[in-house]
Amino acid sequence: MAFPQPKPADTKIITYPPGVKEITDKISNDELVKRLKMVVKTFMDMDQDSEDEKQQYLPLALHLASEFFLRNPNKDVRLLVACCLADIFRIYAPEAPYTSHDKLKDIFMFITRQLKGLEDTKSPQFNRYFYLLENLAWVKSYNICFELEDCNEIFIQLFRTLFSVINNSHNQKVQMHMLDLMSSIIMEGDGVTQDLLDSILINLIPAHKNMNKQAYDLAKVLLKRTAQTIEPCIASFFNQVLVLGKSSVSDLSEHVFDLIMELFAIDPHLLLSVMPQLEFKLKSNDGEERLAVVRLLAKLFGAKDSELATQNRPLWQCFLGRFNDIHVPVRLECVKFASHCLMNHPDLAKDLTEFLKVRSHDPEEAIRHDVIVTIITAGKKDLSLVNDQLLGFVRERTLDKRWRVRKEAMMGLAQLYKKYCLHAEAGKEAAQNVNWIKDKLLHIYYQNSIDDKLLVEKIFAQYLVPHNLETEERMKCLYYLYASLDPNAVKALNEMWKCQNMLRSHVRELLDLHKQPASEANNNAMFAKLMAIAKNLPDPGKAQDFMKKFNQVLGDDERLRAQLELLISPACSCKQAEICVREITRKLANPKQPTNPFLEMVKFLLERIAPVHIDSEAISSLVKLMNKSIEGSADDEEEGVTPDSAIRAGLELLKVLSFTHPTSFHSSETYESLLQCLKMEDDKVAEAAIQIFRNTGHKIETDLPQIRSSLIPILHQKAKRGTPRQAKQAVHCIHAIFTNKEVQLAQIFEVQAIKLLVRWLLGMKNNQSKSANSTLRLLSAMLVSEGDLTEQKKISKSDMSRLRLAAGCAILKLAQEPCYHEIITPEQFQLCALVINDECYQVRQIFALKLHKALGKLLLPLEYMAVFALCAKDPVKERRAHARQCLLKNISIRREYIKQNPMAHEKLLSLLPEYVVPYTVHLLAHDPDFTKTQDIEQLRDIKECLWFMLEVLMTKNENNSHAFIRKMVENIKQTKDAQAPDDCKMNEKLYIVCDVALTVITSKSTTYNLDSPKDPVLPTKFFTPPDKDSCNSKSYLSDEAKTLLLTGKPKPATVLGAVNKPLSAAGRRPQTRTPVSDTGSNISGNSEPSSPANSETSETGVSENEENPVILISVTPAKTEKKDEPSLPPQTSTERGKKRTAPAAGSENIQQTPEERKSEETAGPVPPKARRGRPPKAVSESNVGKNTDTNKPAGRGRKRAAANQESPADPEATNVKVPKQQETNVKRAPAQRQMDLQRFVFNSWLAFSCVLIYSLLVHFVLVFAFCRWSRFCNLYIT
Repeated sequence: MAFPQPKPADTKIITYPPGVKEITDKISNDELVKRLKMVVKTFMDMDQDSEDEKQQYLPLALHLASEFFLRNPNKDVRLLVACCLADIFRIYAPEAPYTSHDKLKDIFMFITRQLKGLEDTKSPQFNRYFYLLENLAWVKSYNICFELEDCNEIFIQLFRTLFSVINNSHNQKVQMHMLDLMSSIIMEGDGVTQDLLDSILINLIPAHKNMNKQAYDLAKVLLKRTAQTIEPCIASFFNQVLVLGKSSVSDLSEHVFDLIMELFAIDPHLLLSVMPQLEFKLKSNDGEERLAVVRLLAKLFGAKDSELATQNRPLWQCFLGRFNDIHVPVRLECVKFASHCLMNHPDLAKDLTEFLKVRSHDPEEAIRHDVIVTIITAGKKDLSLVNDQLLGFVRERTLDKRWRVRKEAMMGLAQLYKKYCLHAEAGKEAAQNVNWIKDKLLHIYYQNSIDDKLLVEKIFAQYLVPHNLETEERMKCLYYLYASLDPNAVKALNEMWKCQNMLRSHVRELLDLHKQPASEANNNAMFAKLMAIAKNLPDPGKAQDFMKKFNQVLGDDERLRAQLELLISPACSCKQAEICVREITRKLANPKQPTNPFLEMVKFLLERIAPVHIDSEAISSLVKLMNKSIEGSADDEEEGVTPDSAIRAGLELLKVLSFTHPTSFHSSETYESLLQCLKMEDDKVAEAAIQIFRNTGHKIETDLPQIRSSLIPILHQKAKRGTPRQAKQAVHCIHAIFTNKEVQLAQIFEVQAIKLLVRWLLGMKNNQSKSANSTLRLLSAMLVSEGDLTEQKKISKSDMSRLRLAAGCAILKLAQEPCYHEIITPEQFQLCALVINDECYQVRQIFALKLHKALGKLLLPLEYMAVFALCAKDPVKERRAHARQCLLKNISIRREYIKQNPMAHEKLLSLLPEYVVPYTVHLLAHDPDFTKTQDIEQLRDIKECLWFMLEVLMTKNENNSHAFIRKMVENIKQTKDAQAPDDCKMNEKLYIVCDVALTVITSKSTTYNLDSPKDPVLPTKFFTPPDKDSCNSKSYLSDEAKTLLLTGKPKPATVLGAVNKPLSAAGRRPQTRTPVSDTGSNISGNSEPSSPANSETSETGVSENEENPVILISVTPAKTEKKDEPSLPPQTSTERGKKRTAPAAGSENIQQTPEERKSEETAGPVPPKARRGRPPKAVSESNVGKNTDTNKPAGRGRKRAAANQESPADPEATNVKVPKQQETNVKRAPAQRQMDLQRFVFNSWLAFSCVLIYSLLVHFVLVFAFCRWSRFCNLYIT
């Protein structure tokens, strides 16, 4: 704008508007204000077209710009003058009446100062201030200042003034005029200086932003309006600060990242040139600088409507690289950003997934924790934001080594499950996607940490089945949860209830101790109970101290004890439990102590023992739900389970709860519903219902007679015609519920008599009366006769199995006592060992468990560990695996014992695991299945058994143990079998087993040829001293046999576990017997080890409850003390339903000489293998005649009647196999069967009564004779 030169004459004469007197400094302020108002009115009414008036009032305009007015102390005067000046600029535009640049600067600075009056909107003069602002904005009067050299000073002052006066009381017009005024200066000027830019940007800094939100909004709108003009200035500013590092260019340099964030939120186009500079900063060597840039970019990328990641892919990829930054805070910041990014930009989830996967395994605990928080936060907002991979990362972290991370992962998953599965907030599809969470959370209960267990219990009570739901809703939730859990989760849930019930029992027992008089024994028992409770709480060390304190409080506060007793009582309801917990915590709380660790520990205890889910009302609701499923009126399909599975799961749930909450079932309504389940066709449903009655029905007989009358017929029917499991459960149920029991002693005498004899011997602990010898002979006879001592075939196969098991376990029990172990002969040891290959699965299982338990406690001699080698022949894979685990455990126990006990080195022969090898070799040499020394199949069996034992021993070559084992086997070859030293055939078997063992050792070990540090010692009970004059270097295995053993195809699993094999000649008593072995019996087998037809039956153990399709008719032998009396020939063993064509090898009577055995081996073809564990009893009629005429070997300590020997054609004296079908054709009449049954009961009673009477007499004599012997009396009473 040009500045005209006024005429000198005109400036001297001042013309005032009509009615306005001269304005001088002589008048008062009031008069001055009065006159100025008239002047303002005049200028306000003037427009730009009145040239005469403009010329007339030009001197007045110049006069109003004098120092008198610009520096007047009266603010009203200044305001009126400013309004006049603003109108003058409007009237004289585009020319200004003022020529001096300094005068113009003073005028605009004066006007700017007057704009501060806009701050008070309630001022009487506010309208004039608004008029001033409006006039300046409309005319754009400040544009005149562009011609001034120091115009920037005026603009800065103006911007600062406007930003400082703006407030929330201003209306939209005030803000718009301010924007118009400032935007015109920015957009019409040549550029924006740094100071002017600072005056705008300073309002974006968080501190100023919080102080004056309206100034922030004004600056934001101003920047949006002038974005295109101001962007180069902003880019220049950030370039100097970020790239050149010139922080002195502006006071805002330290707030550069905050400014970038705000500018990006205002308009991303303002930073188009700045973003590449941030990529440069991301690669800075300064970790703190990278952290600041990462924080900034995290906000930019994660902003709700941000498109920066798609618009600037290089910067996005560079930012993702910071997830792997070496600086921990940088990685942590990146992980925290991911949550916002997932929620605001789901399309970027794919890019983030891989980086979050890496960070979920970060070595820093805090980062792994924040990865979980990130994923769970996004998942809780919307499950579709997190994919299966991200949830999988959280799933993995539930097993993190750090408790904080595990807890966050478990709690996060629980929250997702409750939101999407329990409340179904996102529909069925979302619920299906997270349905696995419940199983995973319950699986964590298998962890050893008590913290994990407690958290799972808390999650179950708060998220899986919220305890604060109404009873019906809570039980519906539990019902369908249980029905949809996988088997492992079901086991975990059952274990959780079991642990809680056990803890309730501990607390109940503690309260019972408080009721007893104080004594040292009572204090000790109380202390032990407190220790048991503390083990079930977090941090057992602190828990012990807190439980002691809690116990003291219980002792002092009887009311507190009453509350706790009510809490754990079976009749406590869920609502009562909540009240009790509140009362107990209120009493223990200390208002002066905000954090009370003692109270927190007690809360843990109360949470575990309080019945917050199950009571009588809950059980009734569960039963009603199950009834609806049975009737088909339940919502099973909607809940994702079929009605059948819901019914089964419901009954299983009730069965589990019947163990932990039996009292809650005691209602007529509940039992009537269970009676309906008993009548269902589903076997498993009926079994579970019977089990529930068994667990909960102890008061049915007295309290619910109508249920009793309905239940008895059903239980009778199940016991007679139900499945085996139903029959068993029905009998148990009748026994548990009804008190009128008629016990038939004859049914339990057999097993109890064996236990009685063994306990009596264990009490004596000496063999002076030789009672142990006769007992061992009796037990051996029991094993030899397959459990049927009378050999009349009138005992069921299941009872025979129980007797075999009882006999085998009895020998194990006696062997634990040193005085009895010494008199157990190798033959008796081998008979006992073969029980582990019994045909009955349950016999094998229980015998192996008892053997393992005794060995683990170091109660049994080392030789009994060799028995596990025979498990290699078990057809059931699980049994073999279990046997191997038992071996590993026992070996580790013995090695650890040797390390921790220096005195144990003196007893290495009985402790060192490697010394089991001689016993294993000897046992396998006497294996009844080992009949042909060069049969590759039999050798392969030997090899498998040897490797089963050696593999575990040779896992680690400790102290050159491989060479030690090799040396031990080589030493055995220099000895003879102490059981039959003159039997060449037996010794050859022993050497062949040694050669097989050496072959296995050399093929599996690379250090076997080293020198052994020690010379092994062999047990003299099994091996003779070595012959120093000769060396047995002969190889008894051919090269072909060795090759086949090492490279041949593996032999398929046989059915040897389902059969009882005969003892070989070496496994039987020798010809010249000692008084130790004067009782024996012939035995029979009923299957063949190699028979594939029996493999399935053997694995399931069904054979114990089935009748044998082949009936063996044998002679009942008579007892005799003569040792040289001949007996009937041995009988052939039979397969299940098949006849044997020849006697099994090694099944001849033990009295045969080696020459007789040799002649028989060469006489005919080798028969199939017999049953494991016992010599065969039955032979064909032709073989009977043949053996009777020729060999007539003696029996096992039994004398056959002479009449039987002389009349072999008599059916009582011969052994013939009769097919089952033929037997059924000659069924006896009912009366005859009844007589047979009575005869059987009478004979059984008579036989075992004799044994018991004898035992009881011995007991009475001993008690009378040693009544003063306190130790013996105590043992006897025990």
